Amino acid sequence: MKEKKRVLVGLSGGVDSSVAAYLLKKEGFEVIGVTMAIWDGKYSASGKHACYGPDEEEEIREAKEMAEMLDIPYHVFDCAAEYKELVLNYFKTEYLSGRTPNPCVKCNQLIKFGMLPQLAEKGGLVYDFFATGHYARVYYDDLRNRYCLKKGIDPKKDQTYFIYRLSQDQLSRILLPLGGFTKPEVRQLARAAGIPAVEKEESQDFYGGDYKELLEMPETPGDIMLTDGKVIGRHKGFWNFTIGQRKGLGVAYTEPLYVVRLDPDANRVMVGTKEETFESTFFVNELNWISIENLIAPMEVTCKIRSAQKEHEASIEPAGDGRVKVTFYHPNDAITPGQSAVFYEDAVVVGGGTIV
Repeated sequence: MKEKKRVLVGLSGGVDSSVAAYLLKKEGFEVIGVTMAIWDGKYSASGKHACYGPDEEEEIREAKEMAEMLDIPYHVFDCAAEYKELVLNYFKTEYLSGRTPNPCVKCNQLIKFGMLPQLAEKGGLVYDFFATGHYARVYYDDLRNRYCLKKGIDPKKDQTYFIYRLSQDQLSRILLPLGGFTKPEVRQLARAAGIPAVEKEESQDFYGGDYKELLEMPETPGDIMLTDGKVIGRHKGFWNFTIGQRKGLGVAYTEPLYVVRLDPDANRVMVGTKEETFESTFFVNELNWISIENLIAPMEVTCKIRSAQKEHEASIEPAGDGRVKVTFYHPNDAITPGQSAVFYEDAVVVGGGTIV
């Protein structure tokens, strides 16, 4: 008799990860549920449901109940120290450097698809694959001789932007069973299987409280000025702003103003008109390539610079020093340092990096 393949499934107590575990067991895998515990109780987070917050205890209880319903083993691994070092410290450093971070991208790469399966292995769990409820697809391309990452079929739920930093080694051991389903289909599967998480509220962000709590910075007044140098207001710390922001500037002007640049050294917030937020060219570093080994010549792609944004036509070319030059065919607004730029060929992720 052929031995069943073992798969670890990251369970959050939500409908997506629950259905992923259900589908894999139905396919004949030996499924083991695992959850990463990251909440250390340090902050007073309240409000929207989030990945990092005080409702983690309830989520772990729900994940355990889901594992019992599916009749699969379940384990919780404490990743709080690693999360603080690799995600929270990164988040704080980026904001205080005048950049806008992507904590979910960092968490997926280093914690969820990195530290969690590693800790499971160290804890004695033997497995062949690691699976999650992400809406994306992984396949091996014989012509490229590489594992590739492809968009999920549901354009509203595609999550390739959040997992574009996964390595070839990580992709080689990943199963993403929801990539071929739409969200309504997943909910329908959950109802048919009697999965109680079908109506559960989804996580809306990585932290449920006010970001300023995580920064732990005192009020530090500085100037709000136009791009011509004219001071038009004051602020309480440049880290309270992000590129492209319009609301909450606290200044009155003859036309709507947007944040166009942050100057952390001088604690200044530069604002301008909508037109001043548009640019065509920018650079990207900290690159991770998926469908290609490296970029050695100019390439036409589509590029996404925000998770909720549709990608736009662009060209990418090597720029030396481990950077890539990106040129949009039509100017784009709020190109934000610290955010991820992800490149696509049709539905396949070419790679991506961090806007500088």
